[in-house]
Amino acid sequence: MSNQLINTPIGWLNVRASGGAITAIEFAVDPELEQQPSETTAHCCRQLAEYFNGQREHFEVKLDMAGTDFQKTVWLALGGIEYGETCSYGDIANHIGNPKAVRAVGAANGKNPVPIIVPCHRVIGRSGKLTGYAGGLDIKVWLLEHEKQHMAK
Repeated sequence: MSNQLINTPIGWLNVRASGGAITAIEFAVDPELEQQPSETTAHCCRQLAEYFNGQREHFEVKLDMAGTDFQKTVWLALGGIEYGETCSYGDIANHIGNPKAVRAVGAANGKNPVPIIVPCHRVIGRSGKLTGYAGGLDIKVWLLEHEKQHMAK
C-alpha cells in the first residue's frame, strides 16, 4: 500500500494505491500525513496536477475500486460523463438500465473512492440543483467551474 499527498487548489489530496492501481483519493487530509509514495501514486499526482492546471481532461491511470457490483456499474457510467458536462442521477439510473434506482445511484455516487478521476462531481439533481459531494459543495462548484473554463474549444 502506498500513498502520496498533492496540494491542489481545492486543498490537500491523499492518493492511495495498491498493486499498481489507484484505490482512493481522499479530501481534506493533514499535509503532515506520513507518505509512502510509489511510481503509481506519482503518476497519478502528475495527472491530477495537469488536470488542475487545465491541461488534462481524461485520466490514464489504472484503478482498483472496492465496491459492490452495483456501485461499480454506477462508477463505470460516471466515467462516461464528458469533461465540463453534467447529468442527473436519473440519467445515470437510466443509462445503467435501472430507472427506478435513482436513490441507489446517489448512494453509489457518494461512495466513489476515486473522486475527480471518476467524475462524480459532474452528477447533479434533476432540477439542475447541485447536491452533496464528499469534498463539500464548494469543491463541487469549483471543479465544475474549472472544467467549464478549460474545455477544449
